[in-house]
Amino acid sequence: MSMMMIDTPLIRGLGRVLDRSAFRHQVISANLANVDTPGYHTRDVQEFAGEIERAMAGGDEPLFAGQLASFFPVARTVHGLLERPDGNNVSVERESLLLAQNQLRFEVGVQFLKAEFHRLSTAINGGSTS
Repeated sequence: MSMMMIDTPLIRGLGRVLDRSAFRHQVISANLANVDTPGYHTRDVQEFAGEIERAMAGGDEPLFAGQLASFFPVARTVHGLLERPDGNNVSVERESLLLAQNQLRFEVGVQFLKAEFHRLSTAINGGSTS
């Protein structure tokens, strides 16, 4: 079966959601790993919820060399957080909550992707669920 047969806008959008969630997981993990690093400042993916909506909407990404340009998320320093005397502003509680939220978002994306593959498989098999 050709990959083009399953290359739907929904699958592409869900793939981008999973990519962004995986990237955010790395950023949050780096924050937690640096909780005791003097001068380290918390980073996060800017406007993550808006990026997820953009990923699902799709179609508005610019063309680059004849193909859709990939989104490259950027981690930026989070301002306005309480800084400790050593200059570090990582909060384990905040990062743990963000990690749990991000994990839930990833799992929801995986479930939607599974449902879409199941729908496609059912259509290919002529309605048979076996």
